[in-house]
Amino acid sequence: MIILGINSYHPDSSAALIADGKLVAAVEEERFKRIKHFTGFPLESVKYCLSAGGISLKDIDYIALPRDTKARLLKKIAYGVKIPALAGKRLMHWKESLPVKQKLAETFDVDPGRIKAKVVNVEHHRAHLAASFFASDFDRAFLLSMDALGDFASTMWGWGEGNKINILGEIPFPHSLGFYYTALTQYLGFLQFGDEYKVMGLSAYGRPAFAEEFKNILKVRDNKPELNLKYFLHHRRYIDMDFKAGYPNIDSIFSPYLEKRLGERRSPDSPLEKRHQDIAFGLQKRLEEVIINFLKSASGNGTANLCLAGGVAFNSAANGKLTGHTSFDNIYVPPAPGDAGLAIGAALFLWNQTLNKPREFVLSDAYWGPECSQATIKAEIKSFGLADGGYNIEEVNKEGVLCKKAALEISAGKIVGWFQGRMEFGPRALGNRSILADPRKRDIINILSNRIKHRESFRPFAPSVLAEEAGEYFAENHPSPFMSFVYKIKEEKRGKIPAVCHHDGTGRLQTVTQEANPRYCRLLNEFKKIAGVPVLLNTSFNENEPIVLSPREAIECFLRTDMDALVLGNHLIQKEI
Repeated sequence: MIILGINSYHPDSSAALIADGKLVAAVEEERFKRIKHFTGFPLESVKYCLSAGGISLKDIDYIALPRDTKARLLKKIAYGVKIPALAGKRLMHWKESLPVKQKLAETFDVDPGRIKAKVVNVEHHRAHLAASFFASDFDRAFLLSMDALGDFASTMWGWGEGNKINILGEIPFPHSLGFYYTALTQYLGFLQFGDEYKVMGLSAYGRPAFAEEFKNILKVRDNKPELNLKYFLHHRRYIDMDFKAGYPNIDSIFSPYLEKRLGERRSPDSPLEKRHQDIAFGLQKRLEEVIINFLKSASGNGTANLCLAGGVAFNSAANGKLTGHTSFDNIYVPPAPGDAGLAIGAALFLWNQTLNKPREFVLSDAYWGPECSQATIKAEIKSFGLADGGYNIEEVNKEGVLCKKAALEISAGKIVGWFQGRMEFGPRALGNRSILADPRKRDIINILSNRIKHRESFRPFAPSVLAEEAGEYFAENHPSPFMSFVYKIKEEKRGKIPAVCHHDGTGRLQTVTQEANPRYCRLLNEFKKIAGVPVLLNTSFNENEPIVLSPREAIECFLRTDMDALVLGNHLIQKEI
């Protein structure tokens, strides 16, 4: 049985293909369109998924969509009466998102009547929960989905056992941890959609000067998060999210009252002050307190297993504190807990929950996107004329030799682009579309920030570490294959890997195993032999753009930045000195 999951007309549009309960392919449309958080229909993603599965449209049995227009209908009607623009815009958006078969028929130039697939709608947060629980290796777990808004709710929790999810509760609009974080992110001058992760990084520099104020902004009622709505606007008027350009631009969510209490908002081009750092700290600290409080009060039905999903599950700093402050010892966060993962979640919910099929799959790695053959890579290198343009090009077909050469380059202080195998699903580079550097060299941070990534200096770089040695460097040894957790770096190790040690002594680590990524694991082992540390600095292969998808994009990024070398499949490309 073939199920195509599609997240469309929503941020991070994506597609995923499930065959007999097993994931075949998953990819985000932004990688093809080269527009971050692309919001349109994921045509190229669907094409790729079908190609990866070796099938055509006529082979699809079901199309699963993570949207249920009937969910919380009375609540929607009530707010539609209160805010007429909200009803009008949602109706237009609803009409645009309906003709899925028509969109597919136009793309593949076929008669819509020939597409036999049945279209099934799955409520937004149920799809989130399914993307986490049904993809985990837990037979029993407590489930929690938290984001800004989906099908007019922000939060849902429940209990997962076997192939079933039982919903225990939800928090409807307008109370939302996602809107809480987004509003303060906007206030701090970070206006791009998805900039919340920047504020999470900034929070490490602050102190608890605004602790009491944030307890007033984000309250707790019956152990559940509740916004003090005086600080927000989204419940009073329509907050426009413009999808026309394919990129989600969102209106300001915070009210003048928030500025009255915290001071004038920061403009994006003004310097960051100590006050801004302290506000970021207060924002992050309060989020952590509220989530921990909720999980302490929630019924885990005797399980030590927790599955997290939704955009708030990207908050790796909060995630890293959960095992130490709640009764949950084992936590699973999928590689794309946000809206891109809805494509997988809707398909798995349909397979397991709706069709009552057994669980057949564990999402233990993130490598579900396109890959390129060595012949294609060689042709792209030739098309750029690199051999005649001052570059040394070497084809190294023995993996051990290739990894040793790359490790030597990195240990010599070089910055190396690393392009291998299938592209990662989700927003984080996990060793197949990465830029790598030596974590022992503190000055590499400025080089990466200023000359390659062109990003804010306060943002940390992540460590990739051999899974079996993570406990030697980090205070906690919980697996983190998808960079989902921030842990304290042991004090005696911070001086050994200063380039990946954040201001507060933490690191957002990726634990790497032989099973998940053999070549990247081998590179880490070769670096350990040379440098004495089983850690690499790993950042995404891009420059203020979506992560590179193809060899051509990798070469273009390599040429326009100050990277020193590029490992493209089995090819090592070095700039001549």
